[in-house]
Amino acid sequence: MNYLAHLFLARPTADSHFGNLLGDFRRGVDISRFGNAVQLGLKNHYEVDRFTDSHTSVLAAKALFHESRRRFAPVALDIYFDHLLIKHWTLFTTQSFDDFREQSFSLLERRLPTMPRTMQHSVGHMITHDWFEDYAKEEGIAKAISVVAKRIRFPNTFHLAVDDINANQDEIEKRFLGFFPDLIKHIKNNSPENICRC
Repeated sequence: MNYLAHLFLARPTADSHFGNLLGDFRRGVDISRFGNAVQLGLKNHYEVDRFTDSHTSVLAAKALFHESRRRFAPVALDIYFDHLLIKHWTLFTTQSFDDFREQSFSLLERRLPTMPRTMQHSVGHMITHDWFEDYAKEEGIAKAISVVAKRIRFPNTFHLAVDDINANQDEIEKRFLGFFPDLIKHIKNNSPENICRC
C-alpha cells in the first residue's frame, strides 16, 4: 500500500505514523536506534504489505495490467488505491478526510528530525505539497505515476500504467472495495502494534 493507506492503518501517534512509513525507507537504516513504538509501526507496515500482496482481489487487479508493465503494477495500484481510499473514505471511518490529513501531517512533522534523510525529504515534500490533495484527483494519479516513472533508473513504460488503470477503472475499483475492508479487519485483529501500550 502507499503512504495514505499505511497512515490510515497506523495508530494516531507520532511514533506509529513514523514507523508505518519507515518501511518504504528501511534500506541501509539501523532501526535499533528507534524506540519500540516506531519498530512496531514498521512491523505493522510489513504486515499490511504481506496481506495486501497475497490478497486475491489485489492479485486479480494486478493481472489487468499489460504484461509488459505488470512488474510495475503493484506500485501503480498502491497509488491508485490511495485515490480510491479517498473516494470511498466515508465507508471506512467517521473522521473526515481533512481532519485525518491535518492530524497525520502534524504527527509526522513531530518526527521529521529523527527520520532517515531520504524519508525526511519525501515526507517533508509530501506535507509541503500536500500529495493527498493530488491523490484525490484522477489527474493527480497520472502525475504521481509520471514522477515515479522518471525515478526508475532504466528505460521503462511505467507511465503507461495510467492507460491500464483508465481501461479497467470499474474492475479495479470493485477489487479495491472487496479488498480494503478485509485489510482493515486483518490489521485490527493482527497488528503487531496491538501489543504496544505506549
